[in-house]
Amino acid sequence: MPKQILSAIVNGEPVEVLVQPYETLLEALREELGLTGPKEGCGTGDCGACTVHLDGKPVASCLMLAMQARGRSVSTIEGLSRNGKLDPLQDAFVRHGVPQCGFCIPGVLMAASALLAENPNPTEEEIRYGIAGNLCRCTGYTKMITAISEAARATAAPRSA
Repeated sequence: MPKQILSAIVNGEPVEVLVQPYETLLEALREELGLTGPKEGCGTGDCGACTVHLDGKPVASCLMLAMQARGRSVSTIEGLSRNGKLDPLQDAFVRHGVPQCGFCIPGVLMAASALLAENPNPTEEEIRYGIAGNLCRCTGYTKMITAISEAARATAAPRSA
């Protein structure tokens, strides 16, 4: 089967890569673009390790064909930080000691950042719902929820000059 050109915006940059028509978005991101933050945990969209944003909405990249992202905007964990500075969510996760093995963390951060983009002041229940599709085998979710709540407060607070 001949490869097709996938043109998209990935982490704010235009990209063009050749992909097989049956290749998943996850495979294209990892194998063609070298973006290894999204992981394949289950391959069935149940674990959340492959979560990326497609036009600002969280999606399981293991369930999408790469060509479904043609002409669209894709963001991965690699695009969350800016100019070498961690996103407030990433910073809060580090300060609260959330990462254990790190396998699920990129997906959790992408789900949480989508939640905060849609709802900058979520309740604990809304946070739990927002990350419910992300499984973590190493730790409980208490530190994650605390870090997401703190990041929400930090980004909602007015910045002093």
